[in-house]
Amino acid sequence: MKKKAPPPADPNLPEIVIPRENAVFWMDERGRWHNRHGRFEHKRIIDHFNRSIRCDSGGYYVTQERNGFLEKVYFRYIDTPLFAFRILPGDPMELELNTGEIVPLAPEQLFTHGDQLYQRHGAACLKFTDRTLMAIAPCLFEAPEGLCLRIDAGTFPIPDLPDIPRCNSSRKIIATNKKF
Repeated sequence: MKKKAPPPADPNLPEIVIPRENAVFWMDERGRWHNRHGRFEHKRIIDHFNRSIRCDSGGYYVTQERNGFLEKVYFRYIDTPLFAFRILPGDPMELELNTGEIVPLAPEQLFTHGDQLYQRHGAACLKFTDRTLMAIAPCLFEAPEGLCLRIDAGTFPIPDLPDIPRCNSSRKIIATNKKF
C-alpha cells in the first residue's frame, strides 16, 4: 500500500524552528533514523519521518503541525537524507525515494563513491540502498573504463568520484563521516 506524504502544512501558522544541533534524532549513512535510545523500529514512525522530509535554504528538516504551530526540525545526516528505496520497472525505470517521491532513473547522473551508488537529482543527491543495489545489479557490469549501466536506452559509464559532490551547494548541509 502506497503511503501518502503528510498534508501540506498551513503556511499561516507560526513556526518553531529547531536547529540541527538541538535535534534529538538523526539519520545514519543507510537512511535509518536514530535517537539517543537507538535505531527507530516502528515502521509507521519511520515512514512518517521519511515522508515529512523537506528542504529549504537552511537544509533538510522534518515538519509537523503541533499545538497550533508549525514545528520545523533540521536534522543531522551522513551523505544525504534521500534514498532510493525501490526500483520501479518500466521505460524509463523509476526510483521510489524514502520520501515517497517517484523520480526517473537518470543514468547520466549516476556516480559511485566507494562501494555506494548515487544519483544527482536536481540540487540533491540520492543514495541507493542495499536493496535497490541488488535490484539494479543485473544491469551493472564492469568494463575496461569502469562500472557501466546497461538498460534499454543504452550503455552508460558510471564514474567513481573521490568525494561526494556537494549537490546542495547553496544550502548548509551536514555531510560528515562522524558517528552520532
